[in-house]
Amino acid sequence: MEIFEHISHVAEENSKRVLEAFSRHRVSDTMFSGTTGYGYDDHGRDTLDKIYADVFGAEDALCRIQFVNGTHALFCALCGITEPGDTIISVTGAPYDTLCGAIGINGADHGTLAACGIKYKEVAMRDGGIAIEASEKAVAETDCPVVYIQRSRGYGDRRALSVDEIEKVVIRLRKIKPDLRIMVDNCYGEFCETREPTHVGVDIIAGSLIKNPGGGLAPTGGYIAGKSEYVNRAAERLTVPGIGRECGCTLGQNRLLYQGFFMAPHIVAQSLKTMIFAAKTFEDLGYEVSPKHTEQRYDIIQTIELGSAEKLSAFCRGIQAGAPCDSFVTPEAWDMPGYEDPVIMAAGAFVQGSSIELSADAPMRPPYRVYLQGGLTYESGKLGILRAVEEMEKVK
Repeated sequence: MEIFEHISHVAEENSKRVLEAFSRHRVSDTMFSGTTGYGYDDHGRDTLDKIYADVFGAEDALCRIQFVNGTHALFCALCGITEPGDTIISVTGAPYDTLCGAIGINGADHGTLAACGIKYKEVAMRDGGIAIEASEKAVAETDCPVVYIQRSRGYGDRRALSVDEIEKVVIRLRKIKPDLRIMVDNCYGEFCETREPTHVGVDIIAGSLIKNPGGGLAPTGGYIAGKSEYVNRAAERLTVPGIGRECGCTLGQNRLLYQGFFMAPHIVAQSLKTMIFAAKTFEDLGYEVSPKHTEQRYDIIQTIELGSAEKLSAFCRGIQAGAPCDSFVTPEAWDMPGYEDPVIMAAGAFVQGSSIELSADAPMRPPYRVYLQGGLTYESGKLGILRAVEEMEKVK
């Protein structure tokens, strides 16, 4: 398939960039031992920061196992790029569910950005993309604006954004305010293209290591990349002011972080090919999918509208049954912290909650749209999807 050839080309280009960064920064096995306690002088940890910055075209980066999830990394990045009195303008509508509480959108106050005197407004997307004129107006009318862009779709019916689209938005909005600060939630998008948002003028990006850049090997953690000033301020939010990035032991996990990042372009390609198979399979079965199997992809997520709670549950049972771990478990919807609706998740993963491994999750609400992502290998991903089809055939 032509689209498979494109994905393989992207993986090759990204692998070349990663390999060159490893060589440039003289990676050796002496960097893999890690540290304990305070984590002072962890050469492996600090070199990996430089590699992330290099590969993502940024001044600086912070890659740490102390980030508990992607939302944590995003929140720290927002703390790094904002100051009291600023207004965050989300030009991609409401952010991902778990970040709403951290910002203070849902009425929460203690410890949120709102409690620090940071305001929030959003611009609804239009026709699946950023409403550029409305975004320009919002920036022009706001004192001290900080623009926030969510690259992936989250739990929405929107599509993912390409780096080209993000670049056009950056250029247009900076014409309004040249010193505008811009952040991108890069979760699920890393290595889907040959450029990242920081290659096109974005000030700071953040994401999770148990998604794309961890390559299925990172056991936990997150990263932030961008301008040094903002990355260092984010580091002081991760730890404390005055200590910042100087502390944070790696507990022998450096090798997995290095190896996972090295593998990431290939693993992301496996995931993208798996999602194309899923799209084609469910298109042929008459379901509404996004993206279509012929469309170019800018994140690793595939959505399928299943139409009923019963089919959604059956789909997740099949994905779970086709997993390498916990295949005997039956997934059930539950009230997950940070979400408004009960959420069902299927994830028989080697790393708990890993989204680069084949997994499916969905809020239990109409139109019962499942969010499928990941796949460490195309072959195993296909088998998991076929198991999902088998389970759904049992539902009348």
